[in-house]
Amino acid sequence: MSTTDAVTFWDSVHAARTAAVDPRPNALLTETVTGLPPGDALDLGCGDGGDALWLARQGWHVTAVDVSAVAVERLAALARSHGLGGRVIAERHDLHESFPQGGFDLVCAHYLHTPLDLDRATVLRSAACALRPDGRLLVVDHGSTAPWSWNQDPDVTYPSPREVAASIGLDAATWTVERADAPRRTATGPGGRTAEVTDHVLLIRRTA
Repeated sequence: MSTTDAVTFWDSVHAARTAAVDPRPNALLTETVTGLPPGDALDLGCGDGGDALWLARQGWHVTAVDVSAVAVERLAALARSHGLGGRVIAERHDLHESFPQGGFDLVCAHYLHTPLDLDRATVLRSAACALRPDGRLLVVDHGSTAPWSWNQDPDVTYPSPREVAASIGLDAATWTVERADAPRRTATGPGGRTAEVTDHVLLIRRTA
């Protein structure tokens, strides 16, 4: 896969959607982060920007990245329109080739899935290494297929949170798994359709 392929694919996905005015954050983000002291956050695969905007409203300084220039440009404009331009930096990165600079107190990756090639283990290892001491990496993956998912392959498999943690290969002396489970929830899709889905949740803290 080339950078051009990824940019073209995800630009077309975002361009086909109506630009969000006030996108909602992921519930597992708000559940996990509420109560943590604000610091510097990195949002991998920011999409419409609901997570980045919510974090900024809670006092975090957010670096939000996506491979899609359309998503990044929309988020930057949206942050400014909500008076959050000073707290949200939107950057385009192909995570195959570049990773945001700096240290972070929180890195979140919600549904970082793609039909194109992506070495997720390497990306998530880079994310864990970018954490400051006591920082957290939150990875939320699909654990089931929603009726409106772009991937309806009946043979698709979803690695468990523990399997994802094992694939990253982190030293237990430096990083600790604080949560690895598979909660179920009712999700709302296009047109207001609802379905019960499973999420795979992995929370890792840097202890040293």
